[in-house]
Amino acid sequence: MSRVDVPASPSADASPEVPQVEVTLHVNGTSHRLRFDARVTLLDALRDHLGLTGAKKGCDQGACGACTVMADGKRVVSCLALAAQYEGREIVTVESLSENGELHPIQAAFARHDAFQCGYCTPGQIMSAISLIAEGRAGSDEDICEFMSGNICRCGAYPNIRAAIREVAGEA
Repeated sequence: MSRVDVPASPSADASPEVPQVEVTLHVNGTSHRLRFDARVTLLDALRDHLGLTGAKKGCDQGACGACTVMADGKRVVSCLALAAQYEGREIVTVESLSENGELHPIQAAFARHDAFQCGYCTPGQIMSAISLIAEGRAGSDEDICEFMSGNICRCGAYPNIRAAIREVAGEA
């Protein structure tokens, strides 16, 4: 009978070293040089490393849209995006929308139409609504429903969200 050498299994407390990366993220007009685990998501980089807590960790599976931000003007579900992949891209979060104390038009419309109840999904809804309008996809309630379908509101404020988007899209 021949002998087969089997490598010893690593001990339970030994863990492989996780690679660290240095990344420059451009967020809300400011560059940030960060060093973190290569597996860090864009959401966690924003929340844990930059203190920008507007984007929420709802499902951590890309299904609810609470973590939506924009990268180079396009919507991104940041819980599924590795932060290192966004080096050099322009990231915009809900924190940067108001200027000189004035709400962004979509923020003001959400307030007027009571388009939020608990508010947890609101930052992601607002970021998606801004993108939706910029993409020219707010032509009808059906379009708004379709292109906002990645953002879930557990409180069911959908009619008010659509009304706010319709108002701002009509002014654009």
